[in-house]
Amino acid sequence: MLIISLDYIGTFAFAISGALAAIDKKLDLFGILVIAFVTALGGGTLRDILIGQQPVGWMLNIDYLYLVLSACVVTYIYRARLMAWRKALFVFDAAGLAVFSILGFEKAFDLSLSAPVAILMGVISAVFGGVIRDILCNEIPLIFRREIYATACFAGTVLHFALRDYLPLTLLTLMTILFILTVRVISVKYSLHLPTLADRD
Repeated sequence: MLIISLDYIGTFAFAISGALAAIDKKLDLFGILVIAFVTALGGGTLRDILIGQQPVGWMLNIDYLYLVLSACVVTYIYRARLMAWRKALFVFDAAGLAVFSILGFEKAFDLSLSAPVAILMGVISAVFGGVIRDILCNEIPLIFRREIYATACFAGTVLHFALRDYLPLTLLTLMTILFILTVRVISVKYSLHLPTLADRD
């Protein structure tokens, strides 16, 4: 029940971040819906294709489409308030990032895939919806910028795997989701980033 609830929360959060990005680019209602959809479900779709799950998860449960539609409606109704609060996109994106990292790992690991592959699937689940969103909105995807983004997902999923045999799964899931969210927030708050070649010049 917790996993399902977290999956719904992550989907809703990512859909809002996608809708906010679309509104910021002044897209029409259809554009908002498309960007919200690919942001919320793009990463999970790619993961399911890679691990051979057919049909992909959201096709088997129409609740995901309802969640995306609901997120678009909520975002559109409260768009002025959300857009005025410029941190809204970051907050919802960070929440979705944290949730889908762990849920993506668990889904892959439950299929008896190796830990490195399951960790990679967790990262893909978390970041690729945002990658598609940014590309469609004509932005450089966050994963390719200096921000600690995919790195936070990777660190959280590695920690999750390392502690999986020592803590109850429910407690561990909540802890590692909070860990990823905290790393992401702190990295933005204090402008922490990975080194680049330009830093060596």
